[in-house]
Amino acid sequence: MGCSGCSRVRFNFGKALSKVSVFFTMVLIFTYFFYCLSGLCDSAPRALYSQQALDYDIMDDHRRFLDDLRPSPRLLRDANRTEQVDAPGQLPPHGSDSAKESAQGSGGIPVSNTFGTKRFPQAIIIGVKKGGTRALLEFLRIHPDVRAVGAEPHFFDRFYDKGLEWYRNLMPRTLDGQITMEKTPSYFVTKEAPSRVCTMNCQTKLIVVVRDPVTRAVSDYTQTLSKNPGLPSFQSLALKNSSTGLIDTTWSAVRIGLYAKHLENWLQHFPLSHFLFVSGERLVSDPAGEMGRVQDFLGLKRVVSDKHFYFNQTKGFPCLKKPEGSSRPRCLGKSKGRPHPQIPSEVLKRLRDFYRPFNHRFYQMSGQDFGWD
Repeated sequence: MGCSGCSRVRFNFGKALSKVSVFFTMVLIFTYFFYCLSGLCDSAPRALYSQQALDYDIMDDHRRFLDDLRPSPRLLRDANRTEQVDAPGQLPPHGSDSAKESAQGSGGIPVSNTFGTKRFPQAIIIGVKKGGTRALLEFLRIHPDVRAVGAEPHFFDRFYDKGLEWYRNLMPRTLDGQITMEKTPSYFVTKEAPSRVCTMNCQTKLIVVVRDPVTRAVSDYTQTLSKNPGLPSFQSLALKNSSTGLIDTTWSAVRIGLYAKHLENWLQHFPLSHFLFVSGERLVSDPAGEMGRVQDFLGLKRVVSDKHFYFNQTKGFPCLKKPEGSSRPRCLGKSKGRPHPQIPSEVLKRLRDFYRPFNHRFYQMSGQDFGWD
């Protein structure tokens, strides 16, 4: 009888224990669902992803001007945003809130480079060769609201027959508030380029980097000589006849420096207000000052300033200070700042006399005195 009672007690205790286990299990499940519905249960993974996104953005910022196709450091508003095709040259609203949001998808995971829109350029650096266009482009690419093609597309002078859609597909993707840009210095001296650019968009902003045409011609010759050591002397190419001293304007190194003539061609399609003339000399002596003018012209906040530059005494050019985490500063390539050959002073004087009336005409047309005379 005693043993029978003990069995019943043990049986009842086992049933009670089972019910308690079920009760606590239900409490745990209820608690789990309560926290998940309140959005707290995934807080740890979100923090992890956010840190990953932060690391991604910092590294991307350091590599921007080494890789044109790197995803933009600007931030996306919606990870499910679909690509659109904008009207040619449509200018995005600068400083919009969407351009300041995080470049990450839902949950903070960095998005791929498929986000954003490929737009026609709203601004083009159209000239001039050996004027400082590469330096200007590299300086501009520091700005978070500028996205630019690194290589020169040459669409409006060499590849126009490929069509505007081909050209648009060369452009990097941009977000709202960013400007798409490209540079091809030969556009300025190409007769057909102005009408072709206007066909794309007559509201395009045009930047021309100009430099003392005599110095520019010598620099142009120096570059060609480095690729072709057997090139004739500068004076034999610049002068039609050494005895008469007439300048040969058929030589491209001389012809490019006739800025007034080339500008006349462009002014048939664009008003002067659409141009910004950047001094190649001041871009070297005062890069922050000239970049301030460029940023104002493009409607951008002045982000690029003195803090980004230092002067490289060896090259004779300003360089970009090294970004945090980078092993070296960012300077232009070794082809920039190469020493010029010695040119007879009489030849240089003849060139200066030749260019003087064209320079004065260009000063009048542009409204700027560049002081080359």
